[in-house]
Amino acid sequence: MIKTIHNLVAEAMNEIKTIDADQAYQMVQDKNCNLIDIRESNELENTGRVEGASHIPRGMLEVYLDPNSTVFQNGKIEQNKEFVLFCAGGVRSALAVKSLKDMGYQKVSHIDGGFGSIASSKFKIII
Repeated sequence: MIKTIHNLVAEAMNEIKTIDADQAYQMVQDKNCNLIDIRESNELENTGRVEGASHIPRGMLEVYLDPNSTVFQNGKIEQNKEFVLFCAGGVRSALAVKSLKDMGYQKVSHIDGGFGSIASSKFKIII
């Protein structure tokens, strides 16, 4: 039986940590996380970037977050901090967090509502 995206997301949500935009903002202020925007480049161009977020497109996430990648070797991501992911609405980031957990990452979460909730929070959006 083929699983629907709804099934995949529901399964992921049972296994992952979800936080809201205010919690993520506080983590960024406290320098306790790597805020990672997994939207595609055209989405950032159309809606803006979140100040302080690293951009790793969803399609490259597992490659970039391989511990042997240049992302770690060049110090762009701090492996000891929690990885907080977001996409446009929360579907891709939920699946991405599940994938990172499958890779062995323990300190990973995603922002409920994605960029939509971030845009109406204290985060600064750069157009």
